[in-house]
Amino acid sequence: MTISRDDWDELGFDTLAVRAGQVRTSEGEQSEPIFPTSSFTFESAAQAAARFGGSEPGNIYSRFTNPTVRTFEERMAALEGGASCVATSSGMAAILATCMGLLKGGDHIVSSRAIFGTTTVLFNNFMAKFGVEISFVDQTDYAAWEQAIRPNTRFLFLETPSNPLTEVADIPRLAKLAHANDTLLVVDNCFCTPALQQPLKLGADVVIHSATKYIDGQGRAMGGAVVGDAELVGNQVYSFLRSAGPTMSTFNAWIFLKGLETLKLRMRAHCDNAMQLATWLEQQPGVARVYYPGLSSHPQHELAKRQQSGFGGILSFELDGGQEQAWKVIDATRVMSITANLGDAKTTITHPATTTHGRLTPEQRQQAGISDGLVRISVGLEDIKDLKADLARGLG
Repeated sequence: MTISRDDWDELGFDTLAVRAGQVRTSEGEQSEPIFPTSSFTFESAAQAAARFGGSEPGNIYSRFTNPTVRTFEERMAALEGGASCVATSSGMAAILATCMGLLKGGDHIVSSRAIFGTTTVLFNNFMAKFGVEISFVDQTDYAAWEQAIRPNTRFLFLETPSNPLTEVADIPRLAKLAHANDTLLVVDNCFCTPALQQPLKLGADVVIHSATKYIDGQGRAMGGAVVGDAELVGNQVYSFLRSAGPTMSTFNAWIFLKGLETLKLRMRAHCDNAMQLATWLEQQPGVARVYYPGLSSHPQHELAKRQQSGFGGILSFELDGGQEQAWKVIDATRVMSITANLGDAKTTITHPATTTHGRLTPEQRQQAGISDGLVRISVGLEDIKDLKADLARGLG
């Protein structure tokens, strides 16, 4: 029994997360199979020609057609409410594939400043080499977004909530602005995942994921995904993947499928722990400010309540003592892992100014609001009392 696309609208999120996209083989397996093969055989030369020519659907070569990867793509499309998904080798490969598939020399991007540091480097150092122009604006300054749009603007790009300050952007408002100017809205949904936020249903045109993070959920594998309609993603982004090959590993696709089965359960637990830790941090001496959308002190708290079903597992806080104090707190931890990765069942802690955003200039970090005293935590699934005690050691 296979759940078809026609059934997707009738089924709940958790059912789709467990069942969507699976096509059982003649062996009748319960778990999704892994197809560790580089190529596929054909019944005849005529069938091979038809497959390569596109007149007959089917597997050709695992760089761009693999049943395990396709199952992951189908499931991600179902959860985000898109028609197509293209799986990639990493989250950054997903952003690159989106850019290379949708842009040409002379095009223009308007991007939020509040994005992952490596994405900024990709735009400034590499997309600019191909003649793509980039303008950066403050994520929540909607007048600045509008003023930055040019006749050659191809898309608006943002993360919401942002990394690492958890700024929340009004997706429907930016979608309306983009479409009024005949351009696209591309949203990185890594922090929320489709369990907490579905940007396509809020008006976005393309959604990007680093599957490495919460989609996996246990820090095991690298991967990315681009979700959208049949033309933008299913044709234009897919064409780049087919030719350039930033392909998701078959084994990793299987790992991500297993991660999706528990996605909503995990995200609820991450949200609960993060909310408790953020509330506690607000009360600690030496903590100047806590950034978490679930707090009433967060400037976009009400917006986050409207467009998200949860506030996520990422928080940041600023210390009065700058980098010296930030490093002291980080180095005093015994439970948390000092690593820049996020979305793991294990809590991770990092100093953005010298890690995730370390390749930005001091001026760029200042514009993005990333101070030397900022610490980012990806709150995991450990006992919350142990996480509080771990931070209290350095804060004290």
